Amino acid sequence: MRDPRLDKLADVLVRFSTRVKQGDVVGIHGDPIALPLIHAVFEHVLEAGGHPYWTVRSHDLIDTFSENATEEQLRFTSPIAAHEVETADCMIRLIDDTNTRSLSRIDPKRQAIASQARKPYFNTFMKRAASGDLRWVLTQYPTQAAAQDAEMSLAQYQDFVFRAGLLHLDNPVGAWENIRERQQRVRDWLDQKKTLRFRRPGPDGSTETSAAGGATDLTVSIDGAKWINCFGDNNFPDGEVFTGPQGVDGVVNYNYPAVYNGREVGGIRLVFKGGRVVEAGAAKGEDFLIEMLDQDDGARNLGEIAIGTNYEIQEFTRNTLFDEKIGGTFHAAVGAGYPETGNSNESALHWDMVCDMRPRPNSPGGTIEADGEVFYKDGLFLNKDWPRPA
Repeated sequence: MRDPRLDKLADVLVRFSTRVKQGDVVGIHGDPIALPLIHAVFEHVLEAGGHPYWTVRSHDLIDTFSENATEEQLRFTSPIAAHEVETADCMIRLIDDTNTRSLSRIDPKRQAIASQARKPYFNTFMKRAASGDLRWVLTQYPTQAAAQDAEMSLAQYQDFVFRAGLLHLDNPVGAWENIRERQQRVRDWLDQKKTLRFRRPGPDGSTETSAAGGATDLTVSIDGAKWINCFGDNNFPDGEVFTGPQGVDGVVNYNYPAVYNGREVGGIRLVFKGGRVVEAGAAKGEDFLIEMLDQDDGARNLGEIAIGTNYEIQEFTRNTLFDEKIGGTFHAAVGAGYPETGNSNESALHWDMVCDMRPRPNSPGGTIEADGEVFYKDGLFLNKDWPRPA
């Protein structure tokens, strides 16, 4: 008998996140390790009147390809994948890694080539999603590998995942609808603003930004940008508001590691000028960071700026799906922007990096200003009608 929480999750993914309706073609992407959730989603799509199919993804085969493919094969864009992203009505994708570090020793140049091969697919995906022609959601299936990254047992990690999705509640859909209302107030207010400023002192309260590990002082133009309310429709669990920057200047020192393609990069410092990264460094994994930023023309542009609002998530787990939603953080993504926000930057890269704004030992918390007004301090919105801890 499968975990009943998986049926709750499948119900939310199908009925709430992707809103599957009669006749929809629905792709379910996942490794066989996630078969209990795949089965549950398949059944719920059928109940909704959709046409489900399962695209089998094997992490072992991905590893084999990454290690052994020729450069020609790395550059190949599958016409099957292209057809799917052009025609499917809904996609439900599962994160279900059996080894989250399996690509860590793959040459970054090979990873950049493979990433570029996916660029046409990614661009089509972004455009169809922005227009509403493609409804999609990404979610986590708890695995031992993910639990190890989070430094939890599998049972502890399962509880963490399901609680982050509010699946411990009797009516999770109702809870997410309530979150949508609270976040909408934030979105509507930010839509009227022109500039955001993110400030976070370094260790011992220092405002010095010139050295790695120092302070963050980032000014982002949002004039004319559209804010998006994320309440479980594309990511699940969810909890953020985001937009596409129109410009950015300043320095950000990320106090959480950033994980991409199985690589963990720590102590990242990025300097922005005129909307682009002009200086980048990291205490760990700097070569990989630079390789990713140099893979195409748009990779050094800022594609997204966002505030995490899920206060059920308070721990860093080395999984961006959860980490970027941590209540008390903001995140920014270098690379591709979301067209629906007004950011048209194209890149094969979209890499979210998270900065904690909550106070830490020997370090005060940070603030966010909109047009000079502080509306967020120490990881909390000052307006009590906006998202807050329960």
